[in-house]
Amino acid sequence: MTVTTRFAPSPTGLLHLGNVRTALLNWLLARKHGGRFILRFEDTDDARNQQQFIDAIARDLRWLGLEWSGSPRFQRQHAADHHNALRRLAESGHAYRCFCSAHQLQIDKKLAASRGLPPRYSGRCRLLDRAESEARAASEPFVWRLAVHSDQPEATVTVHDQLRGAIRFLRKDLDDPVVVRSDGSFTFILPNAIDDALDGISHVVRGDDHLTNTAWQVWLLQQLDLPVPAYLHHGLLLNSAGNKLSKRDGATSVAELREAGVEPLAIIHAMVRLGHPNIDDSVLDLDQLCQQFRPEALSTAAARWSDAAMWQWHERLLRALPADRLAAMIAPHLPPCAPERLTELAGLIAPNISRAEDAAAFSRLIDEETPLDAEAETVLRQAGTPFFTTAIALWDAVGEQGGKVWIDRLKAESGNKGKRLFMPLRVALTGTCHGPEMAAIVRFLGREGVAQRLRNALRTTGRGERT
Repeated sequence: MTVTTRFAPSPTGLLHLGNVRTALLNWLLARKHGGRFILRFEDTDDARNQQQFIDAIARDLRWLGLEWSGSPRFQRQHAADHHNALRRLAESGHAYRCFCSAHQLQIDKKLAASRGLPPRYSGRCRLLDRAESEARAASEPFVWRLAVHSDQPEATVTVHDQLRGAIRFLRKDLDDPVVVRSDGSFTFILPNAIDDALDGISHVVRGDDHLTNTAWQVWLLQQLDLPVPAYLHHGLLLNSAGNKLSKRDGATSVAELREAGVEPLAIIHAMVRLGHPNIDDSVLDLDQLCQQFRPEALSTAAARWSDAAMWQWHERLLRALPADRLAAMIAPHLPPCAPERLTELAGLIAPNISRAEDAAAFSRLIDEETPLDAEAETVLRQAGTPFFTTAIALWDAVGEQGGKVWIDRLKAESGNKGKRLFMPLRVALTGTCHGPEMAAIVRFLGREGVAQRLRNALRTTGRGERT
C-alpha cells in the first residue's frame, strides 16, 4: 500500500500555525514512507472562498518546504460524487430530510436538558415516510441528516486509531449530524470523507477535536462500502493562554512570520517537537527530520506553542547558515556594499545576531559615517580626546605589526585596561557595545578602515568637550 496523506484547508483565510502542524505531520508521514502528500482545497463555501487565500496557502506551504504531489485538488471537482453519495444514503435509509425549524430544535434541546438528557436531535423527522418527505420538500426548507443515532445498546461505531487503539462509540450517544444545510451546501462531514476515498487517502492525521467527526465519517464510509483510512488523532495545539490555535482566535499566520524574517525551518523545528519528544535537539534538515519522525510516538496530550522556542531555533539556524545566504538576509538592514564585502561581514557577525535586523547595529563596519546612538556617544566621550589621540598615533606607529601590538601598547600608554580599554575601541570601530572579538574586527576593517573610524571617534569626543 502506498501511504497517501492530505492537507485539506478551506481557502477562507491565511495559513496559521494550527494549520501548519496538521500539514507538517501529514507531510512527514507520507515522506517517511516514500508516499504521496496531497493538497486539497475544501472550496465549497462560495460565500467565503477566495482565490487569494488559495494562492497564499500554496505559497506558504512551498516556503515551509512542504511540497505536495501533483497539482492541488479542489473539493468542488467532486460535487457530483457528493450528491451521488447522499442519494445512495437516502435510498438505503441512512440519510433523511429534516424539516425542524431552529425554534423547534431549541425547544427540543431545552426539553432534553430538563429531563437530564444530552441535547441531541430528537429524531422527529426520521419517522417521516419517503412520500411525505418529498411532498414537504417541495414547499418547506429542510436539511439532510445522517441516520447514525440508534437506541439499540449494542449498536456501535469503532474508530481504529493508530495512537489510541480502538475507540468504540455507542450509537445511542451519537447525534444525527447535518450533512447538507438548508441552502443546499454540504457541511464538512460528507464531502471530506468521500474525497478521502476518491483520492485514495490511506492515513489521516488530525487533532482529537475531530474524533466525533471521525466516528460519523467511519459509519458513513461503511454504509457506502468505501475504504476507511487509518486515523491518527493527536493532542490539540494550544496557544500560550491554553486555547486552541485557530483562525477564529487570531492565530499567527505564516505570512506574518515570514514578514517578521523568521527562518521557515525554525517554525518546522519548533513545531515537529511538540508532542513528539523522540527527535533529538540537533539542527536538522527536512530529510533528517523525516528519518527521526515516528508517527506512533505522537502524544495524545495537548501541546502548547511557544514563540520563544521558535525564535531560539531561528537564532541557531541563522548562525549556522552559509555566509552568502546570511548576507542576502541581512542586506536590507545595512548600507549598500559590494557582495563580497557583505558576505565577509556576515561571516564576522553571525555569532552576534539573533535576527537579520540585528545586523543594523553593525552598520558602522560598512559605513564609517553611520551615526552613533546616545549610548555609544557617551562611551566615546567618557574615554575622552586624549585616549583617541593616543590610539590614532599608536595605530599609525605599529604599521604592519597588527592589532594585538597596537592594543597592548595602547593599554600601557593610556593606563586603561579591561572594559575601559576595549569598550571605547569597540564602539569606535563598530558603533555598538557588543560584537565580534577585536582582532577579527581589526582584520575586517584593515589599516585605513580602523584609522577612519578612530578619527571619527576623535571628532565625536571633541564635539562633546566643546559642548
